[in-house]
Amino acid sequence: MSITRRQIALGALAAVPLRGGRRERTLFIAGDSTAAQKYVPEAPETGWGMALPFFLRKGVRVANHAVNGRSSKSFIDEGRLAAILSVIRPGDLLLVQFAHNDEKTADPTRYTEPWTTYQDCLRRYLDGARSRGARPVLATPVERRRFDADGNALATHGDYPAAMRALARQEGVALLDIEALSLALWQRLGVEETKVYFNWTDTEQDNTHFNPPGAIAVARLVARESARTRVLAPHDLIRLREEIPTSWITWPEATDASDLR
Repeated sequence: MSITRRQIALGALAAVPLRGGRRERTLFIAGDSTAAQKYVPEAPETGWGMALPFFLRKGVRVANHAVNGRSSKSFIDEGRLAAILSVIRPGDLLLVQFAHNDEKTADPTRYTEPWTTYQDCLRRYLDGARSRGARPVLATPVERRRFDADGNALATHGDYPAAMRALARQEGVALLDIEALSLALWQRLGVEETKVYFNWTDTEQDNTHFNPPGAIAVARLVARESARTRVLAPHDLIRLREEIPTSWITWPEATDASDLR
Protein backbone atom coordinates (compact mmCIF):
# COMPACT_ATOMS: atom_id res chain seq x y z
CA MET A 1 0.00 0.00 0.00
CA SER A 2 1.32 3.43 -0.93
CA ILE A 3 -0.81 6.18 0.63
CA THR A 4 0.41 9.75 0.91
CA ARG A 5 -0.32 12.45 3.48
CA ARG A 6 -2.26 14.26 0.75
CA GLN A 7 -4.68 11.33 0.41
CA ILE A 8 -5.19 11.20 4.17
CA ALA A 9 -5.92 14.95 4.19
CA LEU A 10 -8.35 14.61 1.28
CA GLY A 11 -10.18 11.88 3.15
CA ALA A 12 -10.39 13.94 6.32
CA LEU A 13 -11.78 16.93 4.42
CA ALA A 14 -14.39 14.75 2.75
CA ALA A 15 -15.81 13.76 6.11
CA VAL A 16 -16.11 17.29 7.55
CA PRO A 17 -19.77 18.33 8.12
CA LEU A 18 -21.10 21.76 7.28
CA ARG A 19 -22.60 24.02 9.91
CA GLY A 20 -25.90 22.60 11.09
CA GLY A 21 -24.78 19.00 10.55
CA ARG A 22 -25.27 18.89 6.77
CA ARG A 23 -22.25 17.37 5.04
CA GLU A 24 -21.03 18.48 1.64
CA ARG A 25 -21.11 15.85 -1.05
CA THR A 26 -17.68 14.88 -2.28
CA LEU A 27 -16.77 13.98 -5.83
CA PHE A 28 -13.78 11.64 -5.63
CA ILE A 29 -11.59 11.28 -8.72
CA ALA A 30 -9.75 8.00 -9.32
CA GLY A 31 -7.53 8.34 -12.36
CA ASP A 32 -4.15 8.99 -13.93
CA SER A 33 -1.89 11.93 -14.76
CA THR A 34 -4.36 13.58 -17.14
CA ALA A 35 -6.61 14.33 -14.14
CA ALA A 36 -4.09 14.49 -11.31
CA GLN A 37 -3.04 17.36 -9.06
CA LYS A 38 0.27 18.85 -10.21
CA TYR A 39 2.85 20.63 -8.07
CA VAL A 40 5.33 23.47 -8.47
CA PRO A 41 8.09 21.44 -10.19
CA GLU A 42 5.57 20.20 -12.80
CA ALA A 43 4.12 23.57 -13.85
CA PRO A 44 2.68 24.39 -16.35
CA GLU A 45 1.42 20.80 -16.60
CA THR A 46 -2.13 20.73 -15.26
CA GLY A 47 -4.58 17.90 -14.58
CA TRP A 48 -8.21 18.51 -15.48
CA GLY A 49 -9.17 17.60 -11.92
CA MET A 50 -7.45 20.81 -10.80
CA ALA A 51 -9.91 22.87 -12.84
CA LEU A 52 -13.11 20.93 -12.13
CA PRO A 53 -13.91 22.83 -8.87
CA PHE A 54 -14.28 26.05 -10.89
CA PHE A 55 -17.49 24.61 -12.35
CA LEU A 56 -19.02 23.35 -9.08
CA ARG A 57 -21.10 25.26 -6.56
CA LYS A 58 -20.57 25.13 -2.82
CA GLY A 59 -21.87 21.85 -1.54
CA VAL A 60 -19.93 19.68 -4.01
CA ARG A 61 -16.30 19.25 -3.06
CA VAL A 62 -13.59 17.59 -5.21
CA ALA A 63 -11.21 15.07 -3.65
CA ASN A 64 -8.69 14.41 -6.41
CA HIS A 65 -6.97 11.07 -5.83
CA ALA A 66 -5.77 10.70 -9.44
CA VAL A 67 -2.03 9.96 -9.62
CA ASN A 68 0.52 10.08 -12.41
CA GLY A 69 1.23 6.81 -14.17
CA ARG A 70 -1.49 4.66 -12.63
CA SER A 71 -3.77 2.22 -14.38
CA SER A 72 -7.06 0.80 -13.18
CA LYS A 73 -5.01 -2.17 -11.88
CA SER A 74 -2.02 -0.45 -10.25
CA PHE A 75 -4.28 2.11 -8.54
CA ILE A 76 -6.00 -0.79 -6.78
CA ASP A 77 -2.81 -2.74 -6.10
CA GLU A 78 -1.22 0.27 -4.37
CA GLY A 79 -4.17 0.60 -1.99
CA ARG A 80 -5.46 3.83 -3.51
CA LEU A 81 -8.99 2.58 -4.13
CA ALA A 82 -9.05 1.25 -0.57
CA ALA A 83 -8.05 4.71 0.69
CA ILE A 84 -11.01 6.26 -1.12
CA LEU A 85 -13.44 3.60 0.07
CA SER A 86 -12.33 4.14 3.67
CA VAL A 87 -13.72 7.70 3.61
CA ILE A 88 -16.38 7.82 0.90
CA ARG A 89 -19.89 8.29 2.26
CA PRO A 90 -23.48 7.75 1.11
CA GLY A 91 -24.41 10.38 -1.46
CA ASP A 92 -20.82 10.95 -2.60
CA LEU A 93 -19.63 10.34 -6.17
CA LEU A 94 -16.69 8.25 -7.40
CA LEU A 95 -15.58 9.35 -10.87
CA VAL A 96 -13.29 6.78 -12.51
CA GLN A 97 -11.09 7.55 -15.54
CA PHE A 98 -8.39 5.09 -16.64
CA ALA A 99 -6.90 3.68 -19.85
CA HIS A 100 -3.73 5.62 -20.69
CA ASN A 101 -1.57 3.32 -18.57
CA ASP A 102 -3.74 0.22 -18.88
CA GLU A 103 -2.51 0.24 -22.50
CA LYS A 104 1.15 -0.38 -21.53
CA THR A 105 1.49 -3.98 -22.69
CA ALA A 106 5.15 -4.24 -21.62
CA ASP A 107 4.39 -3.42 -17.97
CA PRO A 108 2.56 -6.24 -16.14
CA THR A 109 2.04 -4.05 -13.07
CA ARG A 110 -0.19 -1.73 -15.10
CA TYR A 111 -1.40 -3.52 -18.23
CA THR A 112 -4.99 -4.71 -18.51
CA GLU A 113 -6.78 -6.22 -21.50
CA PRO A 114 -9.82 -4.13 -22.52
CA TRP A 115 -12.52 -6.76 -22.55
CA THR A 116 -11.37 -8.83 -19.56
CA THR A 117 -9.04 -7.51 -16.87
CA TYR A 118 -9.80 -3.83 -17.56
CA GLN A 119 -13.52 -4.42 -17.06
CA ASP A 120 -12.79 -6.64 -14.05
CA CYS A 121 -10.79 -3.86 -12.40
CA LEU A 122 -13.42 -1.23 -13.16
CA ARG A 123 -16.08 -3.42 -11.54
CA ARG A 124 -14.14 -3.22 -8.28
CA TYR A 125 -14.55 0.56 -8.29
CA LEU A 126 -18.25 0.25 -9.06
CA ASP A 127 -18.86 -2.41 -6.42
CA GLY A 128 -16.80 -0.57 -3.82
CA ALA A 129 -18.66 2.70 -4.26
CA ARG A 130 -22.07 1.06 -4.30
CA SER A 131 -21.33 -0.96 -1.17
CA ARG A 132 -20.82 2.32 0.67
CA GLY A 133 -23.90 4.05 -0.67
CA ALA A 134 -21.93 6.24 -3.07
CA ARG A 135 -22.60 6.66 -6.78
CA PRO A 136 -19.96 5.38 -9.23
CA VAL A 137 -19.48 7.22 -12.52
CA LEU A 138 -17.30 6.02 -15.40
CA ALA A 139 -15.48 8.48 -17.64
CA THR A 140 -13.87 7.33 -20.87
CA PRO A 141 -10.22 8.49 -21.15
CA VAL A 142 -9.56 11.94 -22.51
CA GLU A 143 -7.91 11.78 -25.93
CA ARG A 144 -4.30 12.55 -26.73
CA ARG A 145 -3.34 15.14 -29.35
CA ARG A 146 -2.72 13.12 -32.51
CA PHE A 147 -3.60 13.97 -36.11
CA ASP A 148 -3.14 12.25 -39.45
CA ALA A 149 -1.56 13.88 -42.51
CA ASP A 150 -4.95 15.33 -43.51
CA GLY A 151 -5.48 17.03 -40.16
CA ASN A 152 -7.99 14.54 -38.78
CA ALA A 153 -7.90 13.99 -35.02
CA LEU A 154 -7.14 10.35 -34.29
CA ALA A 155 -8.48 8.07 -31.57
CA THR A 156 -5.56 6.60 -29.60
CA HIS A 157 -7.13 4.37 -26.94
CA GLY A 158 -8.02 1.27 -28.94
CA ASP A 159 -10.82 -0.81 -27.45
CA TYR A 160 -10.66 0.68 -23.95
CA PRO A 161 -13.39 3.33 -24.46
CA ALA A 162 -15.70 0.77 -26.09
CA ALA A 163 -15.06 -1.66 -23.24
CA MET A 164 -15.92 1.01 -20.69
CA ARG A 165 -19.08 2.02 -22.56
CA ALA A 166 -20.19 -1.62 -22.69
CA LEU A 167 -19.52 -2.07 -18.97
CA ALA A 168 -21.50 1.07 -18.13
CA ARG A 169 -24.48 -0.32 -20.05
CA GLN A 170 -24.17 -3.73 -18.39
CA GLU A 171 -23.90 -2.28 -14.91
CA GLY A 172 -26.41 0.54 -15.32
CA VAL A 173 -23.77 3.12 -14.42
CA ALA A 174 -23.60 6.71 -15.63
CA LEU A 175 -20.99 7.26 -18.34
CA LEU A 176 -19.23 10.52 -19.20
CA ASP A 177 -17.93 9.99 -22.73
CA ILE A 178 -14.94 12.28 -22.45
CA GLU A 179 -13.04 10.36 -25.13
CA ALA A 180 -15.63 11.19 -27.79
CA LEU A 181 -16.08 14.77 -26.57
CA SER A 182 -12.37 15.55 -26.41
CA LEU A 183 -11.72 13.98 -29.82
CA ALA A 184 -14.43 16.21 -31.29
CA LEU A 185 -12.92 19.24 -29.56
CA TRP A 186 -9.42 18.53 -30.89
CA GLN A 187 -10.89 18.06 -34.38
CA ARG A 188 -12.67 21.39 -34.16
CA LEU A 189 -9.56 23.21 -32.92
CA GLY A 190 -7.19 21.63 -35.43
CA VAL A 191 -3.50 20.78 -35.54
CA GLU A 192 -2.03 24.13 -34.54
CA GLU A 193 -4.65 25.45 -32.14
CA THR A 194 -4.59 22.28 -30.03
CA LYS A 195 -0.97 23.05 -29.12
CA VAL A 196 -2.37 25.86 -26.97
CA TYR A 197 -4.19 23.26 -24.85
CA PHE A 198 -1.42 20.72 -24.32
CA ASN A 199 1.80 20.99 -22.35
CA TRP A 200 3.89 22.39 -25.17
CA THR A 201 6.81 24.47 -23.89
CA ASP A 202 10.18 25.59 -25.22
CA THR A 203 11.68 22.33 -24.01
CA GLU A 204 8.79 19.86 -24.25
CA GLN A 205 6.20 18.80 -26.80
CA ASP A 206 3.73 16.81 -24.75
CA ASN A 207 0.65 15.54 -26.60
CA THR A 208 -0.87 13.77 -23.59
CA HIS A 209 -0.87 16.22 -20.68
CA PHE A 210 -2.52 19.60 -20.46
CA ASN A 211 -1.55 23.13 -19.58
CA PRO A 212 -4.07 25.45 -17.83
CA PRO A 213 -6.22 26.20 -20.93
CA GLY A 214 -6.41 22.49 -21.77
CA ALA A 215 -7.24 21.42 -18.22
CA ILE A 216 -10.00 24.02 -18.04
CA ALA A 217 -11.40 22.92 -21.40
CA VAL A 218 -11.50 19.26 -20.41
CA ALA A 219 -12.94 20.04 -16.96
CA ARG A 220 -15.68 21.97 -18.75
CA LEU A 221 -16.42 18.86 -20.84
CA VAL A 222 -16.63 16.80 -17.64
CA ALA A 223 -18.95 19.32 -15.99
CA ARG A 224 -21.25 19.64 -19.01
CA GLU A 225 -21.41 15.89 -19.48
CA SER A 226 -22.18 15.49 -15.77
CA ALA A 227 -25.16 17.80 -16.27
CA ARG A 228 -26.31 16.06 -19.45
CA THR A 229 -26.21 12.62 -17.82
CA ARG A 230 -27.75 13.93 -14.57
CA VAL A 231 -24.75 12.92 -12.54
CA LEU A 232 -24.97 16.45 -11.17
CA ALA A 233 -28.02 18.65 -11.02
CA PRO A 234 -28.16 22.07 -12.72
CA HIS A 235 -27.94 23.79 -9.33
CA ASP A 236 -24.64 21.99 -8.65
CA LEU A 237 -22.90 23.63 -11.60
CA ILE A 238 -21.70 27.13 -12.42
CA ARG A 239 -19.75 28.95 -15.16
CA LEU A 240 -20.45 26.35 -17.85
CA ARG A 241 -20.48 29.07 -20.51
CA GLU A 242 -18.10 31.53 -18.87
CA GLU A 243 -14.42 32.07 -19.53
CA ILE A 244 -12.25 30.80 -16.69
CA PRO A 245 -9.03 32.81 -16.17
CA THR A 246 -5.95 30.62 -16.42
CA SER A 247 -4.59 32.58 -13.45
CA TRP A 248 -7.01 30.62 -11.26
CA ILE A 249 -4.80 27.55 -11.74
CA THR A 250 -2.13 27.26 -9.05
CA TRP A 251 0.49 24.64 -8.31
CA PRO A 252 1.06 24.01 -4.60
CA GLU A 253 4.29 22.84 -3.06
CA ALA A 254 4.45 19.05 -2.74
CA THR A 255 4.02 17.87 0.82
CA ASP A 256 5.25 14.35 0.19
CA ALA A 257 7.88 13.05 -2.24
CA SER A 258 5.39 10.49 -3.53
CA ASP A 259 3.13 13.33 -4.70
CA LEU A 260 5.59 13.80 -7.58
CA ARG A 261 5.65 10.15 -8.63
